[in-house]
Amino acid sequence: MATLNINGQTLEIRDDLDPSTPLLWVLRDELGLVGTKYGCGIAQCGACTVHMNGAPVRSCQIPVGNLSDEQITTIEGLAAEDGTLTPVQQAWMEHDVPQCGYCQAGQIMSATALLSRNSNPSDADIDAAMSGNICRCGTYVRIRAAIKTAAQSMSGTAFYNADSNSEVA
Repeated sequence: MATLNINGQTLEIRDDLDPSTPLLWVLRDELGLVGTKYGCGIAQCGACTVHMNGAPVRSCQIPVGNLSDEQITTIEGLAAEDGTLTPVQQAWMEHDVPQCGYCQAGQIMSATALLSRNSNPSDADIDAAMSGNICRCGTYVRIRAAIKTAAQSMSGTAFYNADSNSEVA
């Protein structure tokens, strides 16, 4: 059996699996990790975003045969083992970001990668990092607010929330 490092675990996949099979389909069909979504299949929408060695990548375009030494994290691998959500996941809920929710796993993965490399992103930083993630429901304002809240939560400082005219811890 071939193995992949997914969410900190070594998982086995079939040896007869075509090495050109996209990671997305291995995650979903072979390993049962269905949080990563299929959107466009051409790496343009961001629904299939996962982390590879900490960087956001589109799993629909990554051949599984290229991943023998890579560390892959999916949306299922973000929360703590006891179910405690990350600051990004918590902020997503606080700001009521999802409508249909289909793009949210990819959005959260991209936002998490952004905050891991930039703890205090500007609006332009957020827009640049999230530009490849499409939300058909148009919740971009709430996505930006959630990312700012998560950044503040991670830094432990409060900021002024203009939407509610109050401080947010």
